[in-house]
Amino acid sequence: MTISEKSAYLKGLMDGLSLNTETNEGKMISAIVDLLGDMAKRITDIEETTIAISDELDEIEEDLDAIEDYILDEDEDYEDDDFGWDDEDEDYEEGFDFGDEDSTIYEVQCACGEIINFDEEVLEKGSMTCPNCGETLEFSLEDEDDEE
Repeated sequence: MTISEKSAYLKGLMDGLSLNTETNEGKMISAIVDLLGDMAKRITDIEETTIAISDELDEIEEDLDAIEDYILDEDEDYEDDDFGWDDEDEDYEEGFDFGDEDSTIYEVQCACGEIINFDEEVLEKGSMTCPNCGETLEFSLEDEDDEE
């Protein structure tokens, strides 16, 4: 029996007993039965809303799964094997080897607007050529304070 059916049964019992709703006890029993009926209706509405929300969430979950599958299918075009990396190789490291981790990377902007990164080795040479415009960029190891 559902809660709505139980509430209707109690209402039927009250009507069948022919309770006098003019007495204090009759008024109270009638109010309780009406309250139970209202509560049963609200609970039924809440259950229906919950079911509707659950169905919507299931549809959203299916849509997200489809999007995830689509994105993962695109990512599978570039697997580690395509680059010769072996996951079982003990020497395998993800990423790139940039050499000495203590080396400093410098950045300079050429007159053409190109931003160029270089290391201490290029700084020691004193110059480099801009890969964008071909202009020679010269560097000095001296501090500006030493020049004064």
